[in-house]
Amino acid sequence: MRLLHTMIRVGNLEQSLAFYTEVLGMQLLRKHDYPEGRFTLAFVGYGPESEGAVIELTHNWDTTAYDLGTGYGHIALEVDDAYAACTAIKARGGKVVREAGPMKHGTTVIAFVEDPDGYKIELIQKH
Repeated sequence: MRLLHTMIRVGNLEQSLAFYTEVLGMQLLRKHDYPEGRFTLAFVGYGPESEGAVIELTHNWDTTAYDLGTGYGHIALEVDDAYAACTAIKARGGKVVREAGPMKHGTTVIAFVEDPDGYKIELIQKH
């Protein structure tokens, strides 16, 4: 068994695709409209789905926003340099909500960014 994807619902698909591809540097791997169900599925990631887990962005055409809930945490991405990643993300219009630095009670360097729907993405610097 292996992890295939994490699905999140998004209110504005084009805005979310721009964030995940242009700001975070992922690739749009596939996208399909389901007119009878009034939704679109778009899969983004850093490589082919056959080689790693991806994110499924689900856009229900008649819903423009979602409550994030209290159970959901975040998506985590490994980066070479969290400080440089934050600088690049801000330069591309992304929102950094916790600047890079050591985590509380530890030494791992982390940062958090937020996508257009308010989902948090943690950047974890390689050791």
